[in-house]
Amino acid sequence: MSKELQNKILFQQVVALLQNARQQVLRAVNSTMVCTYFEIGRMIVEEEQSGKDRAEYGKQILKGLSQDLKKEFGKGFSLRNLEQIRKFYLIYSKSALLLRILDNQKTQTVSAQLLDNISQTMSAELNAQTLFSIFKLSWSHYSFLMRIEDEKERRFYEIESEKYNWSVRELKRQYDSALYTRLALSRDKEGVMKLSEKGQIIEKPRDIIKDPYILEFLGLPELHQYSENELEEEIINKLEHFLLELGHGFTFVARQKRITFDDKHFRIDLVFYNRVLKSFVLIDLKIGELKHQDLGQMQMYVNYYDREKRIEGENKTIGIVLCQNKSDLVVEYTLPENNEQIFASKYKTVLPSREDLIKLISESK
Repeated sequence: MSKELQNKILFQQVVALLQNARQQVLRAVNSTMVCTYFEIGRMIVEEEQSGKDRAEYGKQILKGLSQDLKKEFGKGFSLRNLEQIRKFYLIYSKSALLLRILDNQKTQTVSAQLLDNISQTMSAELNAQTLFSIFKLSWSHYSFLMRIEDEKERRFYEIESEKYNWSVRELKRQYDSALYTRLALSRDKEGVMKLSEKGQIIEKPRDIIKDPYILEFLGLPELHQYSENELEEEIINKLEHFLLELGHGFTFVARQKRITFDDKHFRIDLVFYNRVLKSFVLIDLKIGELKHQDLGQMQMYVNYYDREKRIEGENKTIGIVLCQNKSDLVVEYTLPENNEQIFASKYKTVLPSREDLIKLISESK
């Protein structure tokens, strides 16, 4: 090995070590800040509870505390920020926080009395080590999560952010694209509960399917006349974003994958592999209305991969046809009953308003 190569390897190793150290320091700073804010929130709430007229007394506490803290520490302790800190404690002391403690203790049930008396048990249950093990996101993450009123939905986004290291920007994007709603509407009551307790769990092919897929990151206007080739090209150019939209466990394999029968050539637009399901995932892109022939073609692709590409230990191939519009009846009567391999989903290249998106999802179920 040449000296120059040795130096380059040493440099890369040192850089990796320093970057890892910086990330650890940043995580430690974020955790300390969040835990500190939680404790400040607890102190504020406990002080409020000692007042006679709690509402008015609470306002005076926050105003006075804000003025004093700004004199001592400068910016960062406005009345608005202190209200957020108080809200943070109230939300996380009564919901996700308690559930996380009980989960760590392997406790399966939560009594109503324990929930009612949680403020009295907080000091006994929560030491600094426990808090650090609970709050793994940044204050910016929690500030956004607190805007989500539904507790199950908020818990889902918290779990997914922790599990997959979402930035605040990615968290906002997933929320704006109604990821929880898109997943929840395809599940029964028990499945929805699992989303709020464990996040997205992939156990069968249907678990990876969304309808619609939101592809606003491609930058293609909704009414723009683009071809299937242009759509595919933009997906490849924004492959990282597309993988995030597909979901967990996807790796890119090929584009325009050619298969041949009797000197006739066919090309599969995009080929992925899902490491969780241990199966190939084939995607075909269609402009306009879905036709039954599109599903038949995908069935052929899936059969080919099952018979020629799949190896021992891998599961059956999954095929997804992404289209701008579809008839659910065409899909239902084209595909076999109890189908678990071929799926058709709509895609949107412009992010609708959250209300319109939820309406669109509801109408497609």
